[in-house]
Amino acid sequence: MKTCFLIDDDEDDRDIFELALQQVGKNYKCVTSGSCQDALQTLKNGDINPDYIFLDLNMPLVSGRECLREIRKLSKFQHTPVVIYTTSSVQQDKEDVMQLGATSFITKPNKVSVLTNILKEVLNP
Repeated sequence: MKTCFLIDDDEDDRDIFELALQQVGKNYKCVTSGSCQDALQTLKNGDINPDYIFLDLNMPLVSGRECLREIRKLSKFQHTPVVIYTTSSVQQDKEDVMQLGATSFITKPNKVSVLTNILKEVLNP
C-alpha cells in the first residue's frame, strides 16, 4: 500500500483529491493535512512515512513554497516525490518550485475524472 500525503487548506480540494485517488486504485491510501504547520509536525514526528507528498502552493500562514523548503530540509524526505497541486497555472510558479525541489506540478483540474487520469500518470510513470 502506497501512502499519499496531501497538504491543502481547502477541504473541498482534499475531498476531491481523495475521491480521485480512490479511483486510481485500492493500493493507494490518502492522508491529509489542512496546514503546513500540522503537516511538518506530522512528518517530523514520524506519524506517517508517505511515498508521495502533494502540496498546495497558496495557503495561509506558511506558503506551499516555504513548506516545500522545510520538507526538503528533513533528511528522511529529501528524495520523497513532492508534487505541487495548485490552482496556479503560472509558468514562473512552476519554475520556482522545481528549483526548490518539487518533483512535478499539477494545476488542479475541474473534473475528478481528469484528476484521476493525472494521478495515474504521476503515480504509475
